[in-house]
Amino acid sequence: MQEMITLTIDGVKVTVPKGSTVLEAARAAKIRIPTLCYMKDLNEIGACRLCVVDTGARSLQASCVLPATDGMVVKTNTPAVREARKANLEMLLSNHNRECTTCVRNGTCELQALTDELGVRDVRFEGKRNEYTVDQSSPSIERDPSKCILCRRCVAVCRKVQNVGVLGATNRGFDTIISPAFGNPIANVPCINCGQCVVNCPTGALREKDDTQKVWDALNDPELHVVVQPAPAVRVGIGEAFGMPMGSRVTGKLSNALHRLGFDKVFDTDFGADLTIMEEANELIERIQNGGKLPMFTSCSPGWIKFCETYHPEMLENLSSCKSPHEMVGAMIKTYYAEKNGIDPKKIVVVSVMPCTAKKFEAKRPELGHDGLADVDIVITTRELARMIKAARIDFAELDDQPFDDFFGDSTGAGVIFGATGGVMEAALRTAYKMITGKELENLDIIPVRGIEGVKEATVDVNGLEVKVAVASSTGAASQLIRDIQEGKRSYHFVEVMACPGGCVNGGGQPIVSAEMREKRDPRLIRGEAVYAEDREMPLRRSHENPSIIRLYEEYLGKPGAEKAHHLLHTHYAPRKKYI
Repeated sequence: MQEMITLTIDGVKVTVPKGSTVLEAARAAKIRIPTLCYMKDLNEIGACRLCVVDTGARSLQASCVLPATDGMVVKTNTPAVREARKANLEMLLSNHNRECTTCVRNGTCELQALTDELGVRDVRFEGKRNEYTVDQSSPSIERDPSKCILCRRCVAVCRKVQNVGVLGATNRGFDTIISPAFGNPIANVPCINCGQCVVNCPTGALREKDDTQKVWDALNDPELHVVVQPAPAVRVGIGEAFGMPMGSRVTGKLSNALHRLGFDKVFDTDFGADLTIMEEANELIERIQNGGKLPMFTSCSPGWIKFCETYHPEMLENLSSCKSPHEMVGAMIKTYYAEKNGIDPKKIVVVSVMPCTAKKFEAKRPELGHDGLADVDIVITTRELARMIKAARIDFAELDDQPFDDFFGDSTGAGVIFGATGGVMEAALRTAYKMITGKELENLDIIPVRGIEGVKEATVDVNGLEVKVAVASSTGAASQLIRDIQEGKRSYHFVEVMACPGGCVNGGGQPIVSAEMREKRDPRLIRGEAVYAEDREMPLRRSHENPSIIRLYEEYLGKPGAEKAHHLLHTHYAPRKKYI
């Protein structure tokens, strides 16, 4: 039984497990202590000094790294504490680009929120400021060091969660900067474009590359036929940008808003997810039955693909050759759809709305296209679409539900669960079971592959064959899984990897959630459950049941894995240098 201790914070007695910090004890007592650098279990370094408290010691102490002791008396709201926090905040602001009204994080900036909460109206420490240029080298992520507060949250998540580690502190004192090694542009180092640094940054120092003007330009060009497709995770995230509760399912409102923005067709990436499952399940069966390379790894997460190319090129043969769902939809729009409707594919612009910053990089891959045309032309994130909807003065929360357009708007529950970690695995098994046995899998909810743990495992009996599967949530988890496979500690037939912890619902392009709020309401869990709720309510829950998918194969592709399907829906990858 765990030993407990009792302390008093602001006159409130609180009992917590021994080993807790004062900050953790305060939060258990519902007492709010401000933080900026702190992320529970990940970045507990006491750097920002905004969490200082009075324990009767000679000086104030950072509560995030201060062990709570039995009988301790803590004060969090004395004049000295308030003044220290305010002074520390002013010092951060003294070397900060305070052009808040034009900052992409205006309204979601933790530094801005604390400035208001602590009543900072003037900065007493004006002086020299460092001058920086914005790093715009990456197609996915921009770095603006003038807005960095040196909290090191991006460093922690890149290194400890993603096992990438391309960001770090260089120089010393006033000249300290968070950047890639040797001041390299971020495009020249082995960044995987996942954007976890962006969603964990408390300010606007890291942000997605904004491509909204490209979309506006396309919509305003009468010569172009502009088609849009939102990913599964967008429908359970975008509502937060309009004041709706976390995890609100806004599928119909999302479709309505996209129609109102003026897109010629509003399709659904869930259709592409169903199509991916048809190809991926077929590929898995062929590998198992014909002695192909196992385990087969999923290929729908572009951050994971780049990670594999860069850090584990020896595993490239294990990757599924399937394109990701939005790339498959793009390929079908510029071939089947164009032919059926007599549209010149060169006049079609495919816009993908993704929860992911890495999709911007993926869309520019030369191997993802055909006949000189890219499958997808423009990728914007959930946040970028929210800004477009606001700019168009659309009252999103009040919109009526509207369906996606026919055919490429049709999908099943298997398509929507792509948004959560384990969803691709679950969807694939639902269809692979049918392909192998000719029977339907009775229990569609494969619970062992769900949840936000780093690695999950399951075994599914498929007509006597024990199919062993695993799910890795984050590239850091994938690294450990690969090591175990290579050392013979684990053996699988099929492995799903999502670069972002929790899957696409927690992607680098999703609405920002503060570090403090993430402790109270974990978006990975809440948005993920919304995805599964949508699946449960779908009339069809298996990809092979989608009537438009069936028709597409009958009219155009032939069958999963056929020559035309392989040409348009599959691709290849190659080892990638770590530094350019």
